[in-house]
Amino acid sequence: MYEDILVPVDGSEASMDAVTHAASLAEVHDARIHVIYVVQPQAGVESAGVDVVGALEDVGKRAIEDAEALAREAGIESVETAILEGTPHRQIMEYAEDNGIDLVVMGTHGRTGLGRLLLGSVTEKIVRVSSVPVLTVRPTDGESE
Repeated sequence: MYEDILVPVDGSEASMDAVTHAASLAEVHDARIHVIYVVQPQAGVESAGVDVVGALEDVGKRAIEDAEALAREAGIESVETAILEGTPHRQIMEYAEDNGIDLVVMGTHGRTGLGRLLLGSVTEKIVRVSSVPVLTVRPTDGESE
């Protein structure tokens, strides 16, 4: 039923819970998991000598490494990863279309702080516009907005 499952992550517990859930589905369906992180540069943000995009990419690398480790621990050998730049919901949908994604699995709450991606509001947008099924995963540790 599912061959390619997309899990956008932001490093939050909710997105890691989504990875765990996606890995369970991938194991049952012998599917490949795609883990992506979207860097959204903020217009008007003063960098004060700090490479903001670079810092966000570093957060993304760590989130993807953690997600990939979770998937591999669950026995999933086929894991594709990518760090994209742009508007999160647009990049997620473009990636899904370009890569033949059968299912998108997302956490319902996102991360705050430097790596803020507002995954909750991004999830809502994806649910509304996606042409493929979207499975939302609530945090298991009580994390909420």
